[in-house]
Amino acid sequence: MRMGRYFLPGQPLHVIQRGNNRQPIFFTHQDAVNFLTWLNEAAARHRVAIHAYVLMPNHIHLLASPETATSLPRAMQSLGRRYVRHINGRLQRTGTLWDGRYRATVVDTDKYFFQCSRYIELNPVRANLAADPGAYRWSSYHANALGKADALVTPHALFASLGVDDRRRSAAYREMFSDPVPPATIDAIRAATNGGWALGDNGFRARVAGASGRRVQPLQRGRPRLGGVADTPDTRAFLE
Repeated sequence: MRMGRYFLPGQPLHVIQRGNNRQPIFFTHQDAVNFLTWLNEAAARHRVAIHAYVLMPNHIHLLASPETATSLPRAMQSLGRRYVRHINGRLQRTGTLWDGRYRATVVDTDKYFFQCSRYIELNPVRANLAADPGAYRWSSYHANALGKADALVTPHALFASLGVDDRRRSAAYREMFSDPVPPATIDAIRAATNGGWALGDNGFRARVAGASGRRVQPLQRGRPRLGGVADTPDTRAFLE
């Protein structure tokens, strides 16, 4: 049984929303454009800062900081309903587009912020949709690593600390992609997000548990099950 989600104001979250039965959620170029536009509007309205994102054919990833405990739920609900109405109306379909509720894990900024950001932006490379993250259109890599304008992306304070100006910050961030995200880190990110556990060390988890008033890690230790969070998409149609 999944435990209730929890949100700590200002603390970054890794968020995943998947298509129902891993089916596509983007079908055309314009679908992706609309989704990003409406995500930007929902994030601004409900005060959610988006630091990193990627749109995959059948799911999305976000690294986001909600200003209040209700910011992310309201933004995701508003965006989800609007986008489903758009898809159902255009394709003359009915029913849900999503595979249940989105998944989210609170992220220890000191240890996992940049690891999680790289994990998100490298998703297309792991899924064999692009040879490198810069070759994939639908992600925040172009803003964070290449310095291109993206109204959706709000730099986190940690990103701002990478250099004295935009050029140096982008160069320092880009250098982080010289090495892949370690497999153990990928496992930790997936397990925490899939289970709704806090992503961090024992001290971080203890602080989050105290602040949220709930358990934030599994009772049993061991290698986590990673089912249901594979990166491989089912279609590439919207990439054209």
